[in-house]
Amino acid sequence: MNNLEYEIGTRVLLKKKHPCGGFEWEIIRLGADIKIKCTTCGRTLFIPRVDFNKKIKKVVTGGE
Repeated sequence: MNNLEYEIGTRVLLKKKHPCGGFEWEIIRLGADIKIKCTTCGRTLFIPRVDFNKKIKKVVTGGE
């Protein structure tokens, strides 16, 4: 999982669900930290790239 490449707009599933009940997130910023947005409720959060790679379950769609 560590060799995955992401683009802005890529949708991913994380292992744990968000408190709103959603599993799907959209990547909206890349860097040392990755900013993701919940596609269910619109909440955004920053996750360090290392932690994000551990939490990701599956890439749903590619980016732009």
